[in-house]
Amino acid sequence: MESARVDDRTESPGDEIGSRLRTERERQGLSLRKLAGRLEISPSALSQIETGRSRPSVSTLYGIVSELGISFDELFARGPQHTTSRTPTRHPRTVLGEEQIVQRADDRPVIELESGVRWERLNPTGERDVDFLEVVYDVGGASSRGGTFVHHAGREYGLVTSGALKVTVGHDEYELGPGDSICFDSAVPHRLETIGDEPARAVWLVIGRAGSDARATWAPGDGRPAS
Repeated sequence: MESARVDDRTESPGDEIGSRLRTERERQGLSLRKLAGRLEISPSALSQIETGRSRPSVSTLYGIVSELGISFDELFARGPQHTTSRTPTRHPRTVLGEEQIVQRADDRPVIELESGVRWERLNPTGERDVDFLEVVYDVGGASSRGGTFVHHAGREYGLVTSGALKVTVGHDEYELGPGDSICFDSAVPHRLETIGDEPARAVWLVIGRAGSDARATWAPGDGRPAS
């Protein structure tokens, strides 16, 4: 999964994520053991994430940011041109001030997760309660290990652009190919995993994860808040 881009960095995204999580935990005065207990994982597992020796699963990362009350935007590492000593190449169509509204493909902030999952942020600036991502699931990749599920506040919208992805929502399974899309309540336990022998790519939008976006509570089909 684009290993050349990862190898080019002097510090991996996993290292940066762990360091930022540790800094925030310490700032809040939480011990490693106390936060690990809240997450129902071992202190050793949390320590390995904080030191960059292992990457968190999607479900563990959701749990950590929820417990610490931080946004994903605070964890995203910048693209490769910000983490190497090489002089960055200016995109030929770059215009003054575009960084507020345009995200160039070669400079996306990224998060590398365990189980062969990569998130690339598509919005040029962080937005509270909006996660706009291209998600890459490597062959055999899944949102969490051991068949476990993820659930959190918000509503999700996904569009598969290549490969095949199995999305399980509650007790229902859906196999999605290029051009297929899906939307569902994020509070329902769900799991995403690759089907077949090629990576799956999808554009993913999550709104209301932190509970402050009223659109996440709109009743499907009417465009208005649910009563």
